[in-house]
Amino acid sequence: MQVAVTNREDGVAVVAVYGSIDVDTAPELRKTMHALFDAGGTRVVIDLSGVEFCDSIGLGTFAYGHNHCVASDGFLRLVGPSPFLARLLRTVGIAGPVPVYDTLGDALSAGPPTA
Repeated sequence: MQVAVTNREDGVAVVAVYGSIDVDTAPELRKTMHALFDAGGTRVVIDLSGVEFCDSIGLGTFAYGHNHCVASDGFLRLVGPSPFLARLLRTVGIAGPVPVYDTLGDALSAGPPTA
């Protein structure tokens, strides 16, 4: 798995993930998220368009990040999951509490989260 972070001028961090998010690689994603949180980042968009596979540990990482961001008056948004991953996010109940968008532009132009 590879992770690339772009910190935008509007305060949103875009985290692009490539490869598989699983028991072996999810800790790297969580470490990246902790670095963002430690730097005060609470508005995070995770671009999943390059993700080939995601297991339950990866899904838990999204839930963890979402909970942290929301508790800090921010947000976590997911972008561009494959059809399989989008279905999985809906099935396990992550999609809904965590907004999922088709494109990065959609996620970045979405208004503030509703309470």
